[in-house]
Amino acid sequence: MEYIAYLYKDRDSDFGVSFPDFPGCVTAGRTLEEARRMAVEALTLHIEGMVEDDEVVPAPSNLDALANDPDMKGAVAVLVSVDPAPEKTVRINITARQSQLEAIDRLANKAGLTRSAYMVQSSLNRFGSNVSKKRTGSNRTARARAKRTR
Repeated sequence: MEYIAYLYKDRDSDFGVSFPDFPGCVTAGRTLEEARRMAVEALTLHIEGMVEDDEVVPAPSNLDALANDPDMKGAVAVLVSVDPAPEKTVRINITARQSQLEAIDRLANKAGLTRSAYMVQSSLNRFGSNVSKKRTGSNRTARARAKRTR
C-alpha cells in the first residue's frame, strides 16, 4: 500500500515527515534519503502497532482528498510504500549488563532506531541475513521511540 506523507523542511531543522492518515506518526531525517528511510520505518512500526492492538488500519487517502489540508502548507506530498499485512512482532526477553544496554541505546539513538530495531538489524547484518529490515521493531512503545522531532 502507498500512503501519503508530507515532507517539510523548516529553517535550521531536519527534514520532517508526517502522515495525514496517521495523526501523531512523525519522523525526521538529516537528509532527504534518511527522511525517506525513517518514513518507511515509522509508518511500518505504527501500522504494526495498530494491527497488534486490533485497531483498524485506514485505507490510504488520495491526493485530491488532501488538496485543501492545512497541514500540507509548505510541504511536499510523497508516497510511502508499506506492506499491507505486516508480520506479527514477537516480544522476547534477553539478559545483558547495564553498561551493554547503555551502549546499545546510544548506538540505536545515533542510528535513529529503537533498541529492538537496532539489535535485530545488527544481528541480521552481522550474519548476512536477507530478511527484510523493514520488519524490525516492536509495538507502540517502539513506535513512540521511533518518532523524532523536527
